[in-house]
Amino acid sequence: MRLVFAGTPEFSVPALEALHAAGHEIVGVYTQPDRPAGRGRKLAASPVAQRAEALGLPVFKPEKLREPEQQAPLRALAPDLMVVVAYGLILPQAVLDIPVHGCFNIHASLLPRWRGAAPIARAIEAGDAETGVTIMRMEAGLDTGPMLLIERLPIAADANAGSLHDQLAVMGARLIVQAIQKLEAGGLRETPQPAEGMTYARKLDKDEARIAWTQDAAQIARRIRAFNPAPVAWTELDGERLRIFDARASAGTPSAAPGTVVRSDASGIAVACGEGLVHLLQLQWPGGKVLSAAQIAAGRPLLGRQLQ
Repeated sequence: MRLVFAGTPEFSVPALEALHAAGHEIVGVYTQPDRPAGRGRKLAASPVAQRAEALGLPVFKPEKLREPEQQAPLRALAPDLMVVVAYGLILPQAVLDIPVHGCFNIHASLLPRWRGAAPIARAIEAGDAETGVTIMRMEAGLDTGPMLLIERLPIAADANAGSLHDQLAVMGARLIVQAIQKLEAGGLRETPQPAEGMTYARKLDKDEARIAWTQDAAQIARRIRAFNPAPVAWTELDGERLRIFDARASAGTPSAAPGTVVRSDASGIAVACGEGLVHLLQLQWPGGKVLSAAQIAAGRPLLGRQLQ
């Protein structure tokens, strides 16, 4: 098939590679324009742009696709199908209508649960037992289109957004190839999304990454894992921001006030919460490396200190 691929972050790259390896003619790759990145804030191409260029594929980086003149290059490519994976632009109906078979989207949730921008992190944060990938036909609404293929994945107790991201990216790449095979064979069925069970996965906000120790320990530990690798959960001690990358929760009613470090030794760091204890596993002081709790405890006395 003549395909146009639209994607931007690392999550999209495995799907691009899988479609290329499957022998489809990728006549164009759409991605976000170059953005400032790194400490130097120099302009950098997106992961999808970099991989597409390495594969020798033509790359397009429009700021918008709302106007006819912005849509004209896409129309000239005459695609059979457009595959969209975390592109970052809302596609108007005029764009969705250009490919012969419309636009397929890889979405990292079990729709209709977690429509929106951050389905992986929100599933972990909510304590969902499973997630997965849905291949859907795109409509003008936000992740509202009919489902084409769906596959489930249990969420491991120690999963963070980074590890789950990698698993779902590979799963999505495999499923989109299967979906196109079924389309070509005439065996692809569409199923409307259920009316019940819809939730919205709003974009992650740096402001919500600060830990509120009055919350339940299980909720705090899930949020810490959901915010790894970004924006990374944090707390404050003596005016310094202590970033927390991994944690586990245990039940119980702490005798100390929420935020109090009740253990800090070679066995780890435990913090009292509104309910239960959070056991910190990986942390980072400003300007330092990510260290284990034992390393952090050895470097600074924390027992009895109050995290804010």
